[in-house]
Amino acid sequence: MSEPLIRIQGLSRRFDTGGGFLKAPRSMMAVRDVSLDIARGEVLGVVGESGCGKSTLARLVLRLIEPTSGRVRFDGTDLTALKPAALRAARRRMAMVFQDPYSSLDPRYTLAEVLAEPFVVQGQAVTQDRLAAMLAAVGLPPAMLGSHPHQLSGGQRQRVGIARALALSPAFVVLDEPTASLDVSIQAQIIDLLSGLRDRMGLTYLFISHDLGLVRYFCDRIVVMYLGAVVEVLDRADAAPRHPYTRALIDSGFAPDPSRRRAIAPLAGEIPSPFSLPPGCAFAGRCPRASDLCRRDIPALSAGEDHPVACFHPL
Repeated sequence: MSEPLIRIQGLSRRFDTGGGFLKAPRSMMAVRDVSLDIARGEVLGVVGESGCGKSTLARLVLRLIEPTSGRVRFDGTDLTALKPAALRAARRRMAMVFQDPYSSLDPRYTLAEVLAEPFVVQGQAVTQDRLAAMLAAVGLPPAMLGSHPHQLSGGQRQRVGIARALALSPAFVVLDEPTASLDVSIQAQIIDLLSGLRDRMGLTYLFISHDLGLVRYFCDRIVVMYLGAVVEVLDRADAAPRHPYTRALIDSGFAPDPSRRRAIAPLAGEIPSPFSLPPGCAFAGRCPRASDLCRRDIPALSAGEDHPVACFHPL
């Protein structure tokens, strides 16, 4: 077996609030002791409710923010130990597509200037023919190079964001909810585009989303996060969930088939405050299978019967 392209080891990130008049300083763990491998050519999905730490994990992997503890190795290189110059060189092989195509592009720039940004940052020259080819690769006509972002639709803006991310021919791309702000028909087009680019360019994706149905369609493996921690890793998209939280996420989704309509039972209880997590399993207060053990001890992410799950009473 070849070495994984990305190896995440014990990654954590704490955020502190500065307190104030009559307010004590507080801290929260946005990401808690995450360890994962991403194989070359794999699409690894990360899902969970808003605030579970998905986007923070993505930024930690690219070292856009610094970890409190833990390491990220990219193709055998420890990114967390690199100096700024070496990190800039390593980032030529990494890229990110952001959620909001409206705010991720500078409205003052033409598309030619937007696409030239990565080359400018890395001190490389780029020709108009290369910029035109980048647009064509994502299904946009080269004649649009002189346009500004406000002249484009949401789907076209996201295609430009994808073209910019692939400008320097990276090996690894983080997709941070790239379809969340698009309507369903455009989502399908973007996913098809990303799939084709992966096959042609040999890309590895980390795909962040809150849509478990989309992740199960697009990804090879799925990581489920809850309040900063990984609670389950499905080794294939159609694997049966064993953590009650993953089961609840699947049950909360709408099936497009009218013959499969069902009543959706929302999870009971409140999500704990990340500034004051209860002892034991963070999901215990909402879990119908919770016991005194769950409320006392934190379950480890163990292999289980078929795939890793962090639960004392798995399904």
